[in-house]
Amino acid sequence: MARSAGGGRSALVTGGVEGLGRAIAEALLADGYAVTATHRSSDERAKAFSDAARMRGQRLQAIAADAARRQDVERSIEAHLEAFGPPWALILSAGPFLGARRTLVDTPPEDAVDMVDGNLVATLRYAQAVLPGMRAAGGGRVILFGYDRAGELPAWPGRAAYAAAKSGVVSLGRTLAAEEATYGITVNTICPGDIRDPLKEGTIAQAREGGGVKAPVGRAGSGEDIARVVRFFLADDADFLTGNLVYVTGGLDVLDRGRA
Repeated sequence: MARSAGGGRSALVTGGVEGLGRAIAEALLADGYAVTATHRSSDERAKAFSDAARMRGQRLQAIAADAARRQDVERSIEAHLEAFGPPWALILSAGPFLGARRTLVDTPPEDAVDMVDGNLVATLRYAQAVLPGMRAAGGGRVILFGYDRAGELPAWPGRAAYAAAKSGVVSLGRTLAAEEATYGITVNTICPGDIRDPLKEGTIAQAREGGGVKAPVGRAGSGEDIARVVRFFLADDADFLTGNLVYVTGGLDVLDRGRA
């Protein structure tokens, strides 16, 4: 049976202080990982998270780092290397998303660029910086994040810049999976469905109790649903799985529903 890699290993989780990233970071801490969790501007929650982890005897550092800024990306990686050494796992769950739907023409240029920089360019920067250390260490795990049906390159009216950036992430993930396989590094992409607060940091049990966006399977999604897939890909015996897209949607087609 595949074991979940934990004790003695470390993970860098972008966006790991809030939302789905927080659920992932909590799960990995419970598995014995040392975790660096980045955040954009959640100083109070980052401190509370760090204090709580310390009280539990877990190894966590929370770093303020905007994934769209090169200096912040480099600083977060340096902080992880200094505290924990090269990460076994790189989990890029951070990425800006605009709530309001706008055509590309109606989207402020700075917002469109932010979508691309914070999702695609940040993924490139983190991968380029972390992969050499994983190669030297003899292996590792990289997990990227897409969106519902991203592998089909669908049209997503009102989300042009975001969809373009995430589609690039999907292509990048498949390419990295091919390039890094001989180094013992797997690269997989998770595509979450419509999981909303407060269930982004919630459990499957809480999702079954009600609330949230109900999917065809009969309940809403939760952060635990995403964290379970992350843990699966991080297991030692998941070394034969690379270049995959996993849709964690409960059968809900977010894009078609959003056209109405």
